[in-house]
Amino acid sequence: MDDPIVVAEGLRKSFGDTHALRGLDLAVPRGTVCGVLGPNGAGKTTAVRILATLSDPDAGHARIAGYDVVREAAKVRDRIGLAGQYAAVDEKLTGRGNLRMFGRLYHLSRAEARRRADELLDRFGLTEAADRQVAGYSGGMRRRLDLLTSLILRPEVLFLDEPTTGLDPRSRGEIWDSVRELVADGTTVLLTTQYLDEADRLADDIAVVDHGRVIATGTPDELKATIGDRLDVILQDPATLRPAAAALHALAGAEPTTADGGRLSVALPGGGLRLADVVRELDRAGVAAVDVSLRRPTLDEVFLRLTDREEIAR
Repeated sequence: MDDPIVVAEGLRKSFGDTHALRGLDLAVPRGTVCGVLGPNGAGKTTAVRILATLSDPDAGHARIAGYDVVREAAKVRDRIGLAGQYAAVDEKLTGRGNLRMFGRLYHLSRAEARRRADELLDRFGLTEAADRQVAGYSGGMRRRLDLLTSLILRPEVLFLDEPTTGLDPRSRGEIWDSVRELVADGTTVLLTTQYLDEADRLADDIAVVDHGRVIATGTPDELKATIGDRLDVILQDPATLRPAAAALHALAGAEPTTADGGRLSVALPGGGLRLADVVRELDRAGVAAVDVSLRRPTLDEVFLRLTDREEIAR
């Protein structure tokens, strides 16, 4: 198996008395999307800034494609791209003009900058708007154009720091499609986000960060499995709540929770329970159910359990 293309070991960073990173470790395989989740102030953006050579750690080490982000920063910058939550494009220029300008800033020849701009505009569906002034672009189009500026040099690793913040669902979907195309071509993406559905749909692996450390890693399904499925039952007659709860407790080995009188929900940490078994046990208890269903936990529930926070932003 190839070595991880992004590696962080024991990263620490403080700003005065504020400890942003307290020994963060991370390893991202080549050609994957790693979603980095965490509450506001957890250290996500600080970690990205260090990995992207924009800030030095107080302690620890990090490597991109084998190059140290401090000692070999120039080589790292040749291999990465970075796009944040605010589009850093010139509103007075056209979309094509912006890409050509960035190409020249990256020391491409005039002809190569033109060719690369046309290639990116065509591939990511911005050709029709290419010669319009960016001031007239929608928020989603500006964000996509900003993403394209980070791709001019074909980065091996692309850092996306909350790239869809504030976008409408259609624009978010367009960014997601663009990310999938990049990964299909072999680019590795490190994505920080507070939209948990975004991480669920895009990420191959997820790292949950809290108080400056990675506190959990795994695929979305692996993280959901740490909580287990839930069994939800809607009773035909709320008066049968007590025998229904006793039957579910016997099946699941856990105390059900109630809602609205006629609903019961119970965690199934062990899994393996069949709906037929539930219906049979309820029948034996003389309980009629309108609906019986099993559901996987959401990433929101996993996040709340792991970070022990009452709520998350957005």
